[in-house]
Amino acid sequence: LKGFKGRHRRCCGLPAQLAYFPSDMANVAASQLSKEQKDELLCTYAALILHDDGAEVTPQAMTNLITATGATVESYWPMLMAKMINNIGMDALIKMGSGGGGGGGGGGGSAQAAGGFDA
Repeated sequence: LKGFKGRHRRCCGLPAQLAYFPSDMANVAASQLSKEQKDELLCTYAALILHDDGAEVTPQAMTNLITATGATVESYWPMLMAKMINNIGMDALIKMGSGGGGGGGGGGGSAQAAGGFDA
């Protein structure tokens, strides 16, 4: 994987098909993304910019920022993203997205043997 360099492939809470490091993003032409992927990416970046600036992440603030760039998104995207961010918290979402990715299904050990709960 180009640009892997030992780092995790997931960043910023984006779905796997959009989770590129900035060095990789230049290798994906915007024309190759679906409208849905572009909308989600625009909303993600808008939310990150607002959060980084210390501003409240609201649907209107996201829409204003996106339209200021000359772009548009389907009206439901900012509402969905803002609701998720307000319910879960931006810091928590950022931490979720920077996780190491799963190693797949584990073996057949019991929960108790793995230090889990007692039945």
